[in-house]
Amino acid sequence: MPCLFAVIALLAPRVLTVVLWLFTDWFAGLFSSLLWPILGFIFAPTTLLWYSVVHNVYGGEWGTLQIVVMVIAVLIDLSPASGKRKG
Repeated sequence: MPCLFAVIALLAPRVLTVVLWLFTDWFAGLFSSLLWPILGFIFAPTTLLWYSVVHNVYGGEWGTLQIVVMVIAVLIDLSPASGKRKG
């Protein structure tokens, strides 16, 4: 059961990104090339989502709150790769 929760947690940002990409213009004009969203989708989906939130909701203004949440998003994206089970 815990593995199911882990899989859902890892897939949720990617599913949300696909839904936003297909049904909204959330990512329109955000990136100059298609390479960055694809790399973000594969390697850093939470960071990609927060970057798009800052541009769409906050008008691209990077204040203290936006930077703190970006650091948290990067840590969330890096945590599955760096966590090793001890036992």
